[in-house]
Amino acid sequence: MIIKPKTRGFICTTAHPEGCAVHVQEQIDYIKSKGSINGPKKVLVIGASTGYGLASRIAAAFGSGAATIGIFFEKPASEAKTASAGWYNTAAFDKKAKEAGLYSRNINGDAFSDEIKNKTIDIIKKDLGKVDMVVYSLASPRRTHPKTGVTHNSVIKPTGNPYTNKTIDFHSGVVSEVTIQPASEDEIKDTVAVMGGEDWEMWIQALKSAGVLENGFKTVAFSYIGPKLTHAIYTNGTIGKAKEHLENSSKAITAQLKEVHGKAYVSVNKALVTQASSAIPVVPLYISILYKIMKEKGLHEGCIEQASRLFAERLYSDSLELDSEGRIRIDDWEMRGDVQEGIVPAWEKITTENIHSLSDLEGYRSDFFKLFGFGFKEINYENDISPIVEIPGVE
Repeated sequence: MIIKPKTRGFICTTAHPEGCAVHVQEQIDYIKSKGSINGPKKVLVIGASTGYGLASRIAAAFGSGAATIGIFFEKPASEAKTASAGWYNTAAFDKKAKEAGLYSRNINGDAFSDEIKNKTIDIIKKDLGKVDMVVYSLASPRRTHPKTGVTHNSVIKPTGNPYTNKTIDFHSGVVSEVTIQPASEDEIKDTVAVMGGEDWEMWIQALKSAGVLENGFKTVAFSYIGPKLTHAIYTNGTIGKAKEHLENSSKAITAQLKEVHGKAYVSVNKALVTQASSAIPVVPLYISILYKIMKEKGLHEGCIEQASRLFAERLYSDSLELDSEGRIRIDDWEMRGDVQEGIVPAWEKITTENIHSLSDLEGYRSDFFKLFGFGFKEINYENDISPIVEIPGVE
């Protein structure tokens, strides 16, 4: 099969196995270049196949020699269709981890379910005994509640009032205006059920009850705040309501972890091109402008650079600085005054005609396609290859 990118809206429906492997190798090389850290040794990553979850798994494994268990929900390939990018990413990670003599175990299934929780606990007991770190990085649009059986669907909407602002079709480069109607109370509740902290709490409670948490255990989940420009659609929108719940969950989890002297953290991260962020109106245009400014200042980071700082300079440093709400902030460079001061003037002026001079739209597009294994110079995309790549021993 000759594999080329095929897009539908904000997703790419194909993925390239060799390109995904190059992408994973680049991240491994970056972490190895930073030197080893005295970090976690037995890590569970829930949502391990893309974005911050994958980067965290790489940082733990290749930064501190950690044994890792990764949970994800990805599709393998058939003769006629490629696997999802997360499947290829995991296959590449697993291969490189085992070549380096690192323990790697993979579970493909619904992380919201009791079945996957129980299976994970059994594997931890059998192979690792206990874990000292859990990274919670799920980014799913829906969740079937394991107790009620109800399926909740999340929405990306403002709350209270309709919201109108600029947005972009990052494929065509067309800047337009979008109006989004506010979410109903049921939609807010459903989004919190999917993207809030309830499942994170359920995971930690299940692991604690099973006795598989090491003394001094840490767990981290990810959030975003961003500038006022995006608050209506993010921080003050349905996603923001879910993130408020996530932060409250971190406090509840910490209270549950007293017996093992454990701690739960929320890490507020930088705006980046991910499959999830590409779906949010307004945000791709903001990120395109942000990229231009941060690259000009030498401050640009991707997921792996953020994960490196999270582990080496925050979670496993000699001193961990938290903000007034008790959160880790690795969005600090994005939110610097000199960075944000450049956003608003560009935002006010930006149009389809000047998009390339006022933003780094090409950088956004490049990062988007790299998520799916496309755009790497090392790969000849005209080659006829098999889309089928195995993950040995995947559960």
